[in-house]
Amino acid sequence: MDLLGTQEMPTTWRCGRFLFDLTKRKRPIVMGILNATPDSFSDGGRFRSVQDAIAQAERMIADGVDLIDIGGESTRPGAEPVSLQEELDRVLPVIDGLRDYGVPLSIDTYKAETMRQALRAGVDCVNDIWALRQEGTVEAVLESANCGIVLMHMQRDPLTMQFNPEYQNVMVEVMHFLQERANLLLNRGVSHDRIALDPGFGFGKSLEHNLEMLSKFDVFSKAGYPVLAGISRKSMLGKITGKEADQRLSPSIAAAILAADRGAKIIRVHDVSETIDALKLWEAL
Repeated sequence: MDLLGTQEMPTTWRCGRFLFDLTKRKRPIVMGILNATPDSFSDGGRFRSVQDAIAQAERMIADGVDLIDIGGESTRPGAEPVSLQEELDRVLPVIDGLRDYGVPLSIDTYKAETMRQALRAGVDCVNDIWALRQEGTVEAVLESANCGIVLMHMQRDPLTMQFNPEYQNVMVEVMHFLQERANLLLNRGVSHDRIALDPGFGFGKSLEHNLEMLSKFDVFSKAGYPVLAGISRKSMLGKITGKEADQRLSPSIAAAILAADRGAKIIRVHDVSETIDALKLWEAL
């Protein structure tokens, strides 16, 4: 499968105040999910208060998390958007409470002003499900000289993305989209080693599309960027196992190992301790 040729993978991923050496480490970067929301699909409402969110972050840090991804708006299928002010009220106090813990912080948002304020508050990475397609978002990340940037593929929007998603070839279409978004940033002066890609499991994909992307996950690395796998507790695992979101630990770990085996450099998860333990065994082999 020829997808724009094979590009050389960077040796590092720059993430704000931090620099991940991708050649020395064997296991992927583990990005822990911290949802400061009342309605996220798996853990909505559990860490809604600042104190609860910081306590959860402290647990993840103790478990060995490499990067914490803070979100103030649910992007589950069918999710309604929240106002800018509500999102800022949810995430900025959490960022303020965590920025001196010595662990990289990411902001999970598609709003330009949230990106700006989060970067000024001390986050090291912007993780955008819209891949910086919303107005002003490219300019927002350009204000930072070294923040990490995760570009994700999504078909349509969270309200409609799971209404009969269709592709002629999901691998080719997702790969081309991500490469085009990365090229836009390169042309605006963003250094290659700041960019990571996310094919967007569950964001405008059927179960068959998701399984094809996981089985051929190594193809995405040919674009020449670190690739993130975000499969933790997602509905594709529920469709396979018949389990509810909070009962999908086992298939989430299995998916993380399969993605790592196929070249994932970043694994985004809810269950940090269990995932790291599984990856330690994978790394030992």
